Amino acid sequence: MKIRVLHLGKTVSPLLKQLIDEYLLRLKPMAGIEWKELPEPKNASKFPVEIRKKKEAEVFLKHIFPGDTLILLDEKGKLMSSLDFAGFLQKKMLHSAGDLVFVTGGAYGFDRSMYERASMLLSLSPMTFSHQLVRLIFAEQLYRAFSIIHNKPYHNE
Repeated sequence: MKIRVLHLGKTVSPLLKQLIDEYLLRLKPMAGIEWKELPEPKNASKFPVEIRKKKEAEVFLKHIFPGDTLILLDEKGKLMSSLDFAGFLQKKMLHSAGDLVFVTGGAYGFDRSMYERASMLLSLSPMTFSHQLVRLIFAEQLYRAFSIIHNKPYHNE
């Protein structure tokens, strides 16, 4: 099983990109993570929100395959501690046939079709963060989870 993380568009801030790349580099020896920035739909900002979300979903769904477990990073999702998230990943790695795919939505969230396809919604916090910042937070949480799984001295309890 591989973990894939999908986003729309490039990470805009060079500082955020640098920090994300640092966590992905640290993760490399511990986990097979594919971090993929997908192209935004053309002229997306000109469409009404519901049509924009539908077009974004079409882009995402081209990269999600039948055996994959789709988890949406969504503010309405389940909250987990870092230890719980590490346990969740470990269990999924042992018992899942397809890839584990995490998706960060655009500024307006997800289209209904994404919710229907998803196995789970995961929240990183009850607070709302920009979708750009969520990328960094999630990269750090993946690194933290795999540090816990591999007994590396990163997470303190």
